[in-house]
Amino acid sequence: MASLPAQTLFTPEEYITQERKALHKSEYLSGQIFAMSGASRAHSLITGNIFNRLYNQLVASDCEIHSSDMRVQPSPIAYFYPDVVVACGESRFADDVFDTLLNPIVIVEVLSPSTAAFDRGEKFAHYRQLASLQDYLLVSQHKFCVEHYWRQGQQWKHTEFCAPEDVLPLISIGCEISLRDIYTRVTVAD
Repeated sequence: MASLPAQTLFTPEEYITQERKALHKSEYLSGQIFAMSGASRAHSLITGNIFNRLYNQLVASDCEIHSSDMRVQPSPIAYFYPDVVVACGESRFADDVFDTLLNPIVIVEVLSPSTAAFDRGEKFAHYRQLASLQDYLLVSQHKFCVEHYWRQGQQWKHTEFCAPEDVLPLISIGCEISLRDIYTRVTVAD
């Protein structure tokens, strides 16, 4: 019986060193490095729409908003690149390179068929370890639907917004965003 080759595991420090030199982004979980694939047109438009709408509402506040190039470290064994991330007050970073955010308040992931289960499951389990995190949004690419998870004390509550006229409140950052705005120029199923 043939044996499988041993899998190479990396320390978080090895990942960060490699990632800072890399031409393409990768995420890290439990010693494994996962290359990120390119985004679809719908994914790109949705991410840009959310970023734009939130940026315009936050520009005069003490919050900063980042697109998918800001890495987040939700636990000692995980590093992810959310599609949109918001931090308010004094942003905390892993080191003086300022490329790994530790205290996001809002995280948005636009769902892809290949990542949806992971974004809802294991990735969200790691994100929930962030004491700062108040809102987690999972946005469908293929239909009007945003899953909103928000922290209420030690509990996480959940609701879905699935009608074009729905408006999603993000109380933690004093913003709201309509599904019509999220899906501007995106063709979705009714």
